[in-house]
Amino acid sequence: MEALYLLIPIALGVMVVVVIAFIYTVKSGQYDDLEGPAHRILMDDDDPLIPGQKQKNDKKTD
Repeated sequence: MEALYLLIPIALGVMVVVVIAFIYTVKSGQYDDLEGPAHRILMDDDDPLIPGQKQKNDKKTD
């Protein structure tokens, strides 16, 4: 029973820290666009050169 007098305030303190951290992350905009980076990696225009294919900006040598 005496341990509860110590553990309950510690648990409440940890809960307050977590709530403050969550509010900070929401206000800083970390949850605004969750799917953008996932789609951006699929639509990357800087593809490495694949053997047998030319890059877009290759110049013709006449």
